[in-house]
Amino acid sequence: MTDRKSELAGNLAQVEERIAAACAAAGRHRDEVTLIVVTKTYPADDVRILSDLGVRHVAENRDQDAAPKAAACSDLPLSWHFVGQLQTNKVRSVVGYADVVQSVDRPKLVTALSKEAVRVGREVGCLIQVALDAGESARGERGGVSPAGIEELADLVAGAEGLRLDGLMTVAPLTGEYAGHRQAAFDRLMDLSTYVRRTHPAANMVSAGMSADLEQAVAAGATHVRVGTAVLGVRPRLG
Repeated sequence: MTDRKSELAGNLAQVEERIAAACAAAGRHRDEVTLIVVTKTYPADDVRILSDLGVRHVAENRDQDAAPKAAACSDLPLSWHFVGQLQTNKVRSVVGYADVVQSVDRPKLVTALSKEAVRVGREVGCLIQVALDAGESARGERGGVSPAGIEELADLVAGAEGLRLDGLMTVAPLTGEYAGHRQAAFDRLMDLSTYVRRTHPAANMVSAGMSADLEQAVAAGATHVRVGTAVLGVRPRLG
Protein backbone atom coordinates (compact mmCIF):
# COMPACT_ATOMS: atom_id res chain seq x y z
CA MET A 1 0.00 0.00 0.00
CA THR A 2 1.41 3.40 -0.98
CA ASP A 3 1.93 6.12 1.61
CA ARG A 4 -0.93 8.17 0.15
CA LYS A 5 -3.29 5.20 0.13
CA SER A 6 -2.38 4.44 3.75
CA GLU A 7 -2.99 8.07 4.68
CA LEU A 8 -6.38 8.19 2.98
CA ALA A 9 -7.39 4.81 4.41
CA GLY A 10 -6.57 6.02 7.91
CA ASN A 11 -8.47 9.27 7.42
CA LEU A 12 -11.47 7.46 6.00
CA ALA A 13 -11.51 5.11 8.96
CA GLN A 14 -11.53 8.06 11.38
CA VAL A 15 -14.38 9.75 9.50
CA GLU A 16 -16.29 6.47 9.44
CA GLU A 17 -15.88 6.21 13.21
CA ARG A 18 -17.22 9.74 13.63
CA ILE A 19 -20.25 9.07 11.45
CA ALA A 20 -20.97 5.77 13.20
CA ALA A 21 -20.69 7.40 16.62
CA ALA A 22 -22.93 10.28 15.57
CA CYS A 23 -25.53 7.84 14.24
CA ALA A 24 -25.43 5.83 17.46
CA ALA A 25 -25.84 8.99 19.54
CA ALA A 26 -28.83 10.02 17.43
CA GLY A 27 -30.43 6.58 17.51
CA ARG A 28 -29.96 6.14 13.79
CA HIS A 29 -28.63 3.24 11.74
CA ARG A 30 -25.24 3.83 10.13
CA ASP A 31 -26.61 3.02 6.69
CA GLU A 32 -28.95 6.02 6.93
CA VAL A 33 -26.03 8.39 6.24
CA THR A 34 -24.05 8.47 3.00
CA LEU A 35 -20.53 9.87 2.92
CA ILE A 36 -19.69 12.14 -0.02
CA VAL A 37 -15.96 12.89 -0.25
CA VAL A 38 -15.29 16.39 -1.56
CA THR A 39 -12.27 15.99 -3.82
CA LYS A 40 -11.88 19.59 -4.99
CA THR A 41 -8.24 20.68 -5.58
CA TYR A 42 -7.07 17.06 -5.34
CA PRO A 43 -5.96 15.01 -8.36
CA ALA A 44 -7.64 12.15 -10.17
CA ASP A 45 -5.07 9.81 -8.60
CA ASP A 46 -6.61 10.49 -5.20
CA VAL A 47 -10.08 9.81 -6.58
CA ARG A 48 -8.84 6.43 -7.84
CA ILE A 49 -7.42 5.60 -4.43
CA LEU A 50 -10.69 6.58 -2.76
CA SER A 51 -12.60 4.35 -5.16
CA ASP A 52 -10.27 1.47 -4.33
CA LEU A 53 -11.01 2.12 -0.65
CA GLY A 54 -14.76 1.81 -1.23
CA VAL A 55 -15.84 5.42 -1.67
CA ARG A 56 -18.76 5.66 -4.10
CA HIS A 57 -19.76 9.34 -3.92
CA VAL A 58 -17.43 12.24 -4.70
CA ALA A 59 -18.10 15.96 -5.04
CA GLU A 60 -16.57 18.90 -6.87
CA ASN A 61 -17.35 22.61 -6.86
CA ARG A 62 -15.52 23.98 -9.92
CA ASP A 63 -16.32 22.68 -13.37
CA GLN A 64 -12.89 23.52 -14.79
CA ASP A 65 -11.39 21.09 -12.27
CA ALA A 66 -14.21 18.58 -12.17
CA ALA A 67 -14.73 17.93 -15.88
CA PRO A 68 -11.24 16.59 -16.68
CA LYS A 69 -11.11 14.69 -13.39
CA ALA A 70 -14.45 13.01 -14.03
CA ALA A 71 -13.32 12.11 -17.55
CA ALA A 72 -10.09 10.60 -16.22
CA CYS A 73 -12.09 8.51 -13.74
CA SER A 74 -15.00 7.60 -15.99
CA ASP A 75 -14.24 3.89 -15.63
CA LEU A 76 -14.80 3.97 -11.87
CA PRO A 77 -18.13 3.09 -10.15
CA LEU A 78 -18.65 6.61 -8.80
CA SER A 79 -21.53 9.03 -8.42
CA TRP A 80 -20.40 12.61 -9.04
CA HIS A 81 -22.01 15.50 -7.16
CA PHE A 82 -21.62 19.12 -8.17
CA VAL A 83 -21.76 21.30 -5.05
CA GLY A 84 -20.53 24.73 -6.17
CA GLN A 85 -22.37 27.77 -7.44
CA LEU A 86 -23.24 26.92 -11.03
CA GLN A 87 -23.38 29.45 -13.85
CA THR A 88 -25.63 28.60 -16.76
CA ASN A 89 -22.72 28.71 -19.22
CA LYS A 90 -21.22 25.70 -17.39
CA VAL A 91 -24.39 23.61 -17.42
CA ARG A 92 -23.58 21.72 -20.63
CA SER A 93 -20.26 20.54 -19.20
CA VAL A 94 -21.62 19.72 -15.73
CA VAL A 95 -24.54 17.68 -17.03
CA GLY A 96 -22.01 15.58 -18.91
CA TYR A 97 -20.68 14.04 -15.69
CA ALA A 98 -22.71 15.09 -12.64
CA ASP A 99 -25.25 12.62 -11.36
CA VAL A 100 -26.52 15.14 -8.81
CA VAL A 101 -26.37 18.94 -8.80
CA GLN A 102 -26.65 20.03 -5.18
CA SER A 103 -26.64 23.78 -5.79
CA VAL A 104 -29.90 24.49 -7.64
CA ASP A 105 -31.04 27.92 -6.49
CA ARG A 106 -32.86 29.79 -9.28
CA PRO A 107 -35.38 29.15 -12.06
CA LYS A 108 -32.98 30.07 -14.86
CA LEU A 109 -30.64 27.30 -13.74
CA VAL A 110 -33.47 24.77 -13.62
CA THR A 111 -34.42 25.63 -17.20
CA ALA A 112 -30.83 25.29 -18.41
CA LEU A 113 -30.28 21.99 -16.61
CA SER A 114 -33.51 20.55 -17.96
CA LYS A 115 -32.75 21.57 -21.55
CA GLU A 116 -29.28 20.00 -21.44
CA ALA A 117 -30.40 16.84 -19.64
CA VAL A 118 -33.03 16.27 -22.31
CA ARG A 119 -30.53 16.98 -25.08
CA VAL A 120 -28.10 14.31 -23.88
CA GLY A 121 -30.73 11.87 -22.65
CA ARG A 122 -29.75 11.90 -18.98
CA GLU A 123 -31.69 12.24 -15.74
CA VAL A 124 -29.96 14.59 -13.32
CA GLY A 125 -30.76 14.63 -9.62
CA CYS A 126 -31.24 18.10 -8.13
CA LEU A 127 -31.06 19.43 -4.61
CA ILE A 128 -32.44 22.85 -3.78
CA GLN A 129 -29.66 24.78 -2.06
CA VAL A 130 -31.18 26.56 0.92
CA ALA A 131 -29.59 29.82 2.08
CA LEU A 132 -30.29 30.20 5.77
CA ASP A 133 -28.49 33.56 5.74
CA ALA A 134 -30.80 35.03 3.09
CA GLY A 135 -33.69 37.40 3.54
CA GLU A 136 -37.13 36.49 2.32
CA SER A 137 -36.33 37.21 -1.32
CA ALA A 138 -32.53 37.31 -1.44
CA ARG A 139 -29.89 34.70 -2.20
CA GLY A 140 -27.24 33.70 0.29
CA GLU A 141 -23.62 34.83 0.32
CA ARG A 142 -22.57 31.43 -1.02
CA GLY A 143 -25.57 30.90 -3.24
CA GLY A 144 -28.84 29.29 -2.33
CA VAL A 145 -32.45 30.36 -2.25
CA SER A 146 -34.18 31.74 0.82
CA PRO A 147 -36.59 29.40 2.65
CA ALA A 148 -39.47 31.39 1.20
CA GLY A 149 -38.43 30.44 -2.32
CA ILE A 150 -38.05 26.70 -1.82
CA GLU A 151 -41.59 25.62 -2.65
CA GLU A 152 -41.73 27.37 -6.03
CA LEU A 153 -38.30 26.10 -7.04
CA ALA A 154 -39.05 22.54 -5.89
CA ASP A 155 -42.23 22.48 -7.97
CA LEU A 156 -40.28 23.77 -10.96
CA VAL A 157 -37.61 21.06 -10.67
CA ALA A 158 -40.19 18.33 -10.10
CA GLY A 159 -42.00 19.33 -13.28
CA ALA A 160 -38.89 19.76 -15.42
CA GLU A 161 -38.12 17.10 -18.00
CA GLY A 162 -34.80 15.34 -17.45
CA LEU A 163 -34.53 16.42 -13.81
CA ARG A 164 -35.32 14.60 -10.56
CA LEU A 165 -36.06 16.46 -7.33
CA ASP A 166 -33.94 14.66 -4.73
CA GLY A 167 -34.17 17.03 -1.74
CA LEU A 168 -32.41 19.91 -0.03
CA MET A 169 -28.86 21.03 0.71
CA THR A 170 -27.36 23.73 2.90
CA VAL A 171 -24.05 25.05 4.14
CA ALA A 172 -23.89 26.27 7.74
CA PRO A 173 -24.18 30.06 7.33
CA LEU A 174 -21.50 32.51 8.41
CA THR A 175 -23.91 35.42 8.85
CA GLY A 176 -27.48 35.94 9.98
CA GLU A 177 -29.41 34.38 12.83
CA TYR A 178 -27.89 30.92 12.36
CA ALA A 179 -24.26 32.05 12.27
CA GLY A 180 -22.38 30.05 14.92
CA HIS A 181 -25.46 27.91 15.55
CA ARG A 182 -24.90 24.93 13.29
CA GLN A 183 -27.21 22.56 15.11
CA ALA A 184 -30.07 25.04 14.87
CA ALA A 185 -29.29 25.60 11.17
CA PHE A 186 -29.41 21.90 10.39
CA ASP A 187 -32.57 21.45 12.45
CA ARG A 188 -34.16 24.22 10.40
CA LEU A 189 -33.14 22.47 7.19
CA MET A 190 -34.84 19.28 8.39
CA ASP A 191 -38.03 21.23 9.11
CA LEU A 192 -37.91 22.60 5.58
CA SER A 193 -37.30 19.09 4.21
CA THR A 194 -40.38 17.82 6.04
CA TYR A 195 -42.39 20.63 4.44
CA VAL A 196 -41.12 19.84 0.93
CA ARG A 197 -41.82 16.12 1.35
CA ARG A 198 -45.50 16.83 1.96
CA THR A 199 -45.88 17.52 -1.75
CA HIS A 200 -42.78 15.73 -3.04
CA PRO A 201 -42.41 12.61 -0.87
CA ALA A 202 -39.52 11.17 -2.89
CA ALA A 203 -37.38 14.28 -2.26
CA ASN A 204 -35.96 12.81 0.93
CA MET A 205 -32.24 13.58 0.51
CA VAL A 206 -30.84 16.09 3.00
CA SER A 207 -27.23 17.11 2.35
CA ALA A 208 -25.65 18.94 5.26
CA GLY A 209 -22.53 18.87 7.37
CA MET A 210 -18.87 18.94 6.48
CA SER A 211 -15.61 18.01 8.21
CA ALA A 212 -16.15 20.36 11.16
CA ASP A 213 -19.84 19.77 11.79
CA LEU A 214 -20.88 16.38 10.46
CA GLU A 215 -21.98 15.28 13.94
CA GLN A 216 -24.50 18.12 14.21
CA ALA A 217 -25.83 17.32 10.74
CA VAL A 218 -26.27 13.64 11.57
CA ALA A 219 -28.00 14.57 14.83
CA ALA A 220 -30.45 16.72 12.87
CA GLY A 221 -31.22 13.93 10.43
CA ALA A 222 -29.01 14.58 7.39
CA THR A 223 -28.92 11.71 4.91
CA HIS A 224 -25.66 12.83 3.26
CA VAL A 225 -22.55 14.53 4.67
CA ARG A 226 -19.93 16.24 2.49
CA VAL A 227 -16.44 15.69 3.90
CA GLY A 228 -13.24 16.93 2.31
CA THR A 229 -10.46 18.04 4.62
CA ALA A 230 -10.97 15.27 7.18
CA VAL A 231 -10.38 12.68 4.44
CA LEU A 232 -7.94 14.33 2.05
CA GLY A 233 -6.07 16.74 4.30
CA VAL A 234 -5.69 20.51 4.29
CA ARG A 235 -6.31 21.78 0.79
CA PRO A 236 -3.56 23.38 -1.28
CA ARG A 237 -4.03 27.09 -1.91
CA LEU A 238 -5.73 27.80 -5.19
CA GLY A 239 -3.85 30.05 -7.58
